[in-house]
Amino acid sequence: MALTDVQVKNAKPKSAPIKLSDGDWMYLLIQPNGAKYWRFNYRFAGKQKTLALGTYPDLSLSAARKKRTAARELLASDPPIDPMKQRKEDRREEERRAEHTFENIAREWWENRRGGWSSSHTSAVLSRLEKELFPDLGARPLIEIAAPDLLDVIRSVERRGALELASKTLIIAGQVFRYAIATGRAKADVSRDLRGALKTREVNHYAKLSESELPEFLRKLDTYDGNALTRHALNMLMLTFVRTGELRGALWTEFDLEKREWRIPPERMKMGVEHIVPLSDQTIALIEKIKTLSGNRDYLFPNEHRPQHFMSENTILYALYRMGYRGRATGHGFRATASTILNEQGWNADAIERQLAHGEKDKIRAAYNTAQYLPQRRKMMQHWADYLESKKKGAKVIPLRGNARPA
Repeated sequence: MALTDVQVKNAKPKSAPIKLSDGDWMYLLIQPNGAKYWRFNYRFAGKQKTLALGTYPDLSLSAARKKRTAARELLASDPPIDPMKQRKEDRREEERRAEHTFENIAREWWENRRGGWSSSHTSAVLSRLEKELFPDLGARPLIEIAAPDLLDVIRSVERRGALELASKTLIIAGQVFRYAIATGRAKADVSRDLRGALKTREVNHYAKLSESELPEFLRKLDTYDGNALTRHALNMLMLTFVRTGELRGALWTEFDLEKREWRIPPERMKMGVEHIVPLSDQTIALIEKIKTLSGNRDYLFPNEHRPQHFMSENTILYALYRMGYRGRATGHGFRATASTILNEQGWNADAIERQLAHGEKDKIRAAYNTAQYLPQRRKMMQHWADYLESKKKGAKVIPLRGNARPA
């Protein structure tokens, strides 16, 4: 006869343990001290076993029966599964899930990466994790976080009007997911599914210099009487046409003058992918000058008032204003100037786009294409530096069309 809730509740202990059967090999074991335990007897591989289902009243009669049914289904499966072994595996999986939360994995990733970062960037990444991602996602097993969950968090940042912070937060989340994949604790980077889902600010068409304006601008820059590092920063923007934020945050550790390369790490790039900037002779000479002024700092262009930070975003604009180019030129506009001139000179358009770090919107594909067109880009960047030097001197520049396109 099956048990009833009343029977289970009113069952009294005796001087020795007693068993009240509910059928199908499940019973209530009552100890002399009054403790009541649900048990399930079964045979597996020719051996008699007993599975502890739980304690009454924490586990009700109906809940105990559900556990019995689940155990019987395991035994009836093909091949049969030992319920006791399965429970041990389930517990191990629960422990793994509790250990592999988003926060635990993110902090592990941060610890592994921080050695290659500046102190300010290290603090900024941790702050974004702790303020933007951990409150909603930190305690959850990373493997259970889906794209809509991450989007909800990013949307909350966007609602504050912090669109750039939202983009940077998404990049950090993606790096955490990819680290989890690399360490065998995730199978997918859900941040990839959010491409195109973030809000963007209205596109600004930055003021740029025309080719005919370059000679006068370069000569004015050569005689700029403001801070020397600011003058060098403007020259380096012209030579490398990186984004102003990428230049201002440039770290000495990112440069390899022997290889003639500047490698900007993914966390500092708009697309979240490492970017290689080939260094021309003129750029290397400029870097040597900069080294005499800031070589003992983390940054090439430290903030004049707070040397542990990098140059303010207003410094370059203010210098352009002093030179008489208010509304006529911006640091970002140098990119458009270089792109226009190099395209007109016949250089490969894909190489130019790669040098501008527009690249692939698919970050996984872009990771493999970091060095794409690099030999051609090295020639192009040296030609660009020579072109600027000739423009400053007023010499006639002959476009190297024969070398511009791939053989």
